[in-house]
Amino acid sequence: MTNLSSKLAHLEDAGKPIQIGIIGAGKFGSMFISQSHRTPGMRVAAIADLSPERALSALKRTGYPEGRYDATLSKSIKEGIECGQTIITDDAPAMISSPGIDVILEMTGNPAAGVKHALLCCEHKKHIVMINVEADVLAGPLLTRKAQEAGIIYSMAYGDQPALIAELVDWARTAGFDVVCAGKGTKHLPEYHYSTPDTVWDYYGFTKEQLAAGDFNPQMFNSFLDGTKSALEMAAVANGCGLKPPTHGLRFPPCGAHHLPEVLKPRSDGGQLEGKGTVEVVSCLELDGRPVFNDLRWGVYVVIEGKIDRD
Repeated sequence: MTNLSSKLAHLEDAGKPIQIGIIGAGKFGSMFISQSHRTPGMRVAAIADLSPERALSALKRTGYPEGRYDATLSKSIKEGIECGQTIITDDAPAMISSPGIDVILEMTGNPAAGVKHALLCCEHKKHIVMINVEADVLAGPLLTRKAQEAGIIYSMAYGDQPALIAELVDWARTAGFDVVCAGKGTKHLPEYHYSTPDTVWDYYGFTKEQLAAGDFNPQMFNSFLDGTKSALEMAAVANGCGLKPPTHGLRFPPCGAHHLPEVLKPRSDGGQLEGKGTVEVVSCLELDGRPVFNDLRWGVYVVIEGKIDRD
């Protein structure tokens, strides 16, 4: 059987793993690093971060095997690829232009940096996975066209919510259904719109001890809470799938899995949408703070319509 894991295993057996360059060793970069050495057929060749010490810390914190990275920060990327070690650098453009790197994972979260790095990937013919949804929302359609012209792949990150939603939309359309609405679930109340990085921990309920022991970025966590991240992700889904954003923004209606078809349909049909073919985020909390039954806080969804021939 031919599938993704078997193809990766074949690359591993042939001694030709995909050579990956990571830009950004923060939370998302660390999550990928923690699994990368367990995945056959791919290898982290280099990590670029404005703080090489942070990248080195990410390798140590995630249990990356000692001896598989250059802790002295002295080897070049070329030397690292030759000896099979992961190299750390603060020069992302140099990493992108290095021969031997196959694909770049852009994880900075900075839209200007993400666009710059994607354009450099086009110039140097390096495939790019854009984990930086902020950059994708800013210029995703343009970067997609530039990548096509350069003959490289520009992609969302599989496993991230926009890509999972896009996969559901693709399945529905391939099966002959019309997409009424697509999106995800989250924890949201109207008051969260007024949260700031200074107040965000009160909403999450983290203790001072928990905050001191972990890598918690108040700006990032506040974007999850106040609706900013949801808006960015739904813009990416709308761009990537040809869906329409709500005219007046996301409504975050309380809704569980069983009630998606009733809530997420046009208002003319008794639902809460202005029309079909849109995106929306549903909340796992009722407006009074009670939990929604069978909520979708950690899930994604697509609402479809169409005739099923049972003959």
